[in-house]
Amino acid sequence: MTKDMTNGSPMKLILGFSVPLLFGFLFQQFYNLVDTLIVGRFLGVDALAAVGATGSLNFLIIGFCMGVCNGFAIPLAHRFGAGDYKAMRAFMMNAVYLAVVFAAVMTVLTVVYCKPILRLMRTPENIIDDAYIYIVIIFAGIPATYLYNLISGIIRSMGDSRTPVVFLTIASVLNIALDLVLIITFDMGVAGAALATVISQAVSGLGCLIYSLGKFEILHADEEERKINTFYMKTLCNMGVPMGLQYSITAIGSVILQSAVNTLGSDAVAAMTAGSRISMFFCCPYDALGSTMATYGGQNVGAKKLDRIREGLKSCSILGIVYSIIAFVVLFFAGEWLAGFFVESARASIIGDVQLFLMLNSAFYIPLAFVNIVRFLIQGMGYSKFAVLAGVFEMVARALVGFVFVPVFGFPAACIASPVAWIFADAFLFPAYFHVYKKTKLMLNLV
Repeated sequence: MTKDMTNGSPMKLILGFSVPLLFGFLFQQFYNLVDTLIVGRFLGVDALAAVGATGSLNFLIIGFCMGVCNGFAIPLAHRFGAGDYKAMRAFMMNAVYLAVVFAAVMTVLTVVYCKPILRLMRTPENIIDDAYIYIVIIFAGIPATYLYNLISGIIRSMGDSRTPVVFLTIASVLNIALDLVLIITFDMGVAGAALATVISQAVSGLGCLIYSLGKFEILHADEEERKINTFYMKTLCNMGVPMGLQYSITAIGSVILQSAVNTLGSDAVAAMTAGSRISMFFCCPYDALGSTMATYGGQNVGAKKLDRIREGLKSCSILGIVYSIIAFVVLFFAGEWLAGFFVESARASIIGDVQLFLMLNSAFYIPLAFVNIVRFLIQGMGYSKFAVLAGVFEMVARALVGFVFVPVFGFPAACIASPVAWIFADAFLFPAYFHVYKKTKLMLNLV
């Protein structure tokens, strides 16, 4: 069930690992799309805007959870690549202890302060109540987020990208079913959409946990390996916290941008919501390639095979560039048609804004491909703090657009915020990669 990524063709290994991940991300985004579609069609534009107004805040918090869990998995990938399974299990147990603490603290803080934050973001009064109901339920489900992401990260660190996808697929189907039941049958509004998300993620996390404990003998820790180890915890935090902050720092820029879009009215928020959800669906391959390179880089650093890292980066970049061209062509011709799924045809101005958003974003998908591939590779090699700095560049770019350009140029300026952020991040990541590669080579005495 595990996969050694330190031997064999890098292109073949990357494809074999990333394709199952891609299906997982696609299913995840598919149920996000369906969630948005059901809300927009059955609850109206204001409800759609309410859910969308929480998007950047959601990413700020949930992104931190995901980043921390991905960071916790890196020392495990290093030990797996080195064949040190005893240390790998000890790291795993200490990661579990840390995740429990992180989840408890974050749940309490976010539930208490989410309403004031929504007000600071200048959420329109006609949607702020629904926005609060939606996001407070999502935040109450943070323990479920930690559960799934930690267990799936542990499994991926051993080279198995398929098992987490199976349970994520189950969660996606369950989420869609619960959306239909809770929103349409029980008339629960946006609360039903949020509950569907939390319940489905909890089911996928529990399923992943039960299955992995039964099938992966390598994860069975003995009494010694279950002990709290401050050195291991420090190492895990040095990897996990920077990766979490990378997501959150990036999201701060998105929060600032969202605040600027909120001033344009609920129609602009609805257009941004629909456009973002469609774009996120098309961006799933970049998430899959990035997660693949994190595991690939981690295992090969553990095995001291740096030449394979350069080969893997080249292979992954080719895949990213080819897909970016295909995605742009598809969205160029189908953007308006896709927008029509979320908004009634009578709202022509919103559909036009969604199409504009998709066109401008997809034109810069190649820089986005490198943001994911290079950043996650650097993280997998053990340099999470560089990823934080890349997040700072993205934050500055989005904040600049939000503060300066959106008030002057309106919605079209908001559409270019992400492309500008990707270019800013790449300007930092490419030099950072060459520095990290050289530093790692010296550290492993390979020169």
